[in-house]
Amino acid sequence: MKRLWFFATWVVAVIALVSLSATSSLAWQQEDEIHFKLKRAVGLVSSGCLPDAGGKVSIESEGPVEDMTVRVFGLPPNTDFDFFVIQIPHAPFGLAWYQADIETNEQGRGSGRFIGRFNIETFIVSQGSVDSPIVFNNAFPDVSPGPTTGPIHTYHLGLWFNDPNDAANAGCPNTVTPFNGEHDAGIQALNTSDFPDLQGPLIQLGQ
Repeated sequence: MKRLWFFATWVVAVIALVSLSATSSLAWQQEDEIHFKLKRAVGLVSSGCLPDAGGKVSIESEGPVEDMTVRVFGLPPNTDFDFFVIQIPHAPFGLAWYQADIETNEQGRGSGRFIGRFNIETFIVSQGSVDSPIVFNNAFPDVSPGPTTGPIHTYHLGLWFNDPNDAANAGCPNTVTPFNGEHDAGIQALNTSDFPDLQGPLIQLGQ
């Protein structure tokens, strides 16, 4: 009977260890912080460009705000990228928030530190459709009035080439997307697609 009890305990321990290992391969979390990776977007993978591109994200809760540090590598040197908080990590991306720019150095590395709300409470809401300013009118022009939507959580992250020509020069597709301030960005370079669409990494902080 003792042998059976020890065997059952060992099986439970192994299952718990395997489960923990599978979770930690995506992200590891302490009480008030979370760490996870950025991976190559589908456009890079399918074209075979920038095979060493990647990134790491650390988010630490400071009470009323979060402190997020993003580090990227394996990208073209001295190149501008645009960083977004998004609804899902791949096309069509859903609702997206333009967070900031990240510029790489001569080694193709870049970093950014952002203060904001990057946890389980991160969301976008519009209680009514109102007129919006029309500033940019190109392939993806501004629209007015804005949409109406209830609260929608945005738990994923994505990084885009600021210029389609930079993507082309790196051997990537030169697709034009709206993911920069002027709505004439290049393709997505990195994202959080290690995580399911409805379980982006930001949801893990604050639970």
